Amino acid sequence: MHRAAFGWAGLRGEYIAERIPAPELPARLAALRRDPAALGANLSLPHKESALPLLDSLSDAARQIGAVNTVVRRGSELHGENTDAPGLLAALLDAGFASLGGPVVVLGAGGAARAAVYTALISLEREVYVVNRSRARAEELAAAWFIPQADVQVRDVQVQAATLAEVPWSQISLIINCTSAGLDDPQGTPLPDFDFRCCPQAGVYDMVYRPAETRLLREARAAGLAAHNGLGMLAHQARLAFQAWTRVDVPAQVFLQALGGAQP
Repeated sequence: MHRAAFGWAGLRGEYIAERIPAPELPARLAALRRDPAALGANLSLPHKESALPLLDSLSDAARQIGAVNTVVRRGSELHGENTDAPGLLAALLDAGFASLGGPVVVLGAGGAARAAVYTALISLEREVYVVNRSRARAEELAAAWFIPQADVQVRDVQVQAATLAEVPWSQISLIINCTSAGLDDPQGTPLPDFDFRCCPQAGVYDMVYRPAETRLLREARAAGLAAHNGLGMLAHQARLAFQAWTRVDVPAQVFLQALGGAQP
């Protein structure tokens, strides 16, 4: 995607994937800070939260979410951004899910789930239920939004941890999968043995984009629900990251075409 963006923008640049073990992250970020040719980097699991104290500054969204997926090198300093949240919002708008009323269920409690909660709570002003295998992790994520934060105006909505049995499924308007369940696994799903008929008004957004149709999407569509994979979010967050690094706004379609011509 980013190579295609460099080409569209007429810029010389490279985007290289590196596997960085967690203990090596501080040293790798320090090397990035010293590299005069570097524009920045993307961070994936498990680095989105652990990178926070290693950076010199954070955007308001990154600080409020508590996770960074984009690092921008500014001179000798590293600035942290979160493009997952606005990327998700853009993808939900493309899918027609942003206009749906009613509470949102977020599956997972990691960095991607933090971005999803921020999007649902702050951008869409929806009540949010966080469902995670570890109830403690879900409660930790939910509680973070009740801590007074000067820059966050939490409206008359709330975030709460819940089990599947505690979610009022008939009221749910949107389910967002923020886990890796289904990634490269056609039988993987975050909702095994789930009857989607209990939430007939819900849309389903699966952040997993490989395979293009996960078991979660197949089962949701079989029950008559609208469902989209994570390609749209992937493209939109990449566009925003590229813009943060280069200050060039490349159309999202350039990124989507690089992914195989998929639509959001």
